[in-house]
Amino acid sequence: MKIGMVCYPTFGGSGVVATELGLELSKRGHEIHFITYNQPVRLELISNNVHYHEVNVPEYPLFHYQPYELALSSKLVDMVKLHGIEILHVHYAIPHAYAAYMAKQMLKEEGINLPIVTTLHGTDITLVGSHPFYKPAVTFSINKSDAVTAVSKSLKNDTLRLFDVKKDIHVVPNFIDLDKYNHSFTDCQRHMMAEDNEKIITHISNLRPVKRVQDVISVFYNIQKEIPSKLMFIGEGPEKEHVEQRCIELGIVDKVIFFGRSNEIDKILCFSDLFLLPSLTESFGLAALEAMASKVPVVSSNTGGIPEVNIHGYSGFLSDVGDVEDMTKNALYILSDEKRLKTFKENARKQALKFDLHEIVPQYEVIYQDTLAKCLVL
Repeated sequence: MKIGMVCYPTFGGSGVVATELGLELSKRGHEIHFITYNQPVRLELISNNVHYHEVNVPEYPLFHYQPYELALSSKLVDMVKLHGIEILHVHYAIPHAYAAYMAKQMLKEEGINLPIVTTLHGTDITLVGSHPFYKPAVTFSINKSDAVTAVSKSLKNDTLRLFDVKKDIHVVPNFIDLDKYNHSFTDCQRHMMAEDNEKIITHISNLRPVKRVQDVISVFYNIQKEIPSKLMFIGEGPEKEHVEQRCIELGIVDKVIFFGRSNEIDKILCFSDLFLLPSLTESFGLAALEAMASKVPVVSSNTGGIPEVNIHGYSGFLSDVGDVEDMTKNALYILSDEKRLKTFKENARKQALKFDLHEIVPQYEVIYQDTLAKCLVL
């Protein structure tokens, strides 16, 4: 198949998943065309089966905000006609599904039927999409897609609750390439991050308020009072300064390391003993899955799609949002016994195996094939 892949080209989970999906599909013989305003961050290799087409948005003084949706729609029309793209897979309802529908209508005028598969990732539904200004456009975009997927059962239920959706929604979870998590590092030793008697606790996020990073600090503060530990913070965001100030107030500055946007996440996870994810909401919890793939048990909140990834009492523990005391208790339970810690590490990896890309990507292929077949009948 010739597949157009539309996504945000940033470090966000939806862009990463879309890029990894496209790359794996290319390995399976499909021709993939990424269409967005920058080359996706994970798209390192352009090949005969992988192409990137940049969407340019000309600046005109007339527009207070430049019309990306119009530029994207026009680019989609051009690329479909030029490369014979058979199906579009768009990630995020707005603006991508909205722009794809406009392209579909323009192409229909020329006798070209372009099927659209839309994947819902989270904030396009729970945050942006549910805003009264955007809700009609999101509802329209979902219902006009030829097939719709969501990355968790929780997100599917949120979508059906928040919007008047007429389409069936297929749950296809996020995934990771587990082959990339078979670590064998020799150039980065654990002692560079912590002493032999210290445990390594890790948190990875964009440090937004929804991630409740103050709870990360609170849980870690309680842990280190009982067990010698270091905390690894990976990511940048608006809460970073507040977190740094809190560390100063609690007197734990020497026990917390801020890596910023690190390209060595796999190495840090490789030497981690526990991952904290106390988020207010998560549509899936991709960061938790990446940790589990590296044999790192997870102590998290029980919100959104996280319970579909992190299994309570097996790969880690779940607590109510904001329940720092329970998260602390669960963390100490895992870390206080080496045999128990080893069991949780092994279980975390076993749970992650269920989300290997080789298990998930074929589900998308089936959806593409079914969608194409239905559109041919029409």
